[in-house]
Amino acid sequence: MCYILNHMVQYSQTRFDASFAALSDATRRGVLEQLGRAEASITDLASKFHMTLTGMKKHVGVLEQAGLVTTEKVGRVRTCKLGLRRLDEEAAWIERYRQLWDARFDALDKVIVELQRKEKVDGQKKRK
Repeated sequence: MCYILNHMVQYSQTRFDASFAALSDATRRGVLEQLGRAEASITDLASKFHMTLTGMKKHVGVLEQAGLVTTEKVGRVRTCKLGLRRLDEEAAWIERYRQLWDARFDALDKVIVELQRKEKVDGQKKRK
């Protein structure tokens, strides 16, 4: 049973790595935005992003490996569309860290307010 659990953690980590690697590039994020509006051929995407077909094929390949894009070849045209995989697990992971940082910043705000209060009290004592 431990092996299966460990395998699941590794699988999830691998998916996270692929997702975040795919999303780390501005062009790939732009491709996802574009495909969110409408399907497009690799040629159309390359033209829109002012790059070579080879460059766009590499970007689409990274997105495809992460499961974020699917492609279909009909004749000589390879059409891209958003993949079925959603980023729910990645969004949940990010949300946990957002909550952690929010809690830390809230604690820091309390320290700052307390220091300002003490500074004000000390300033009033010096004037007396």
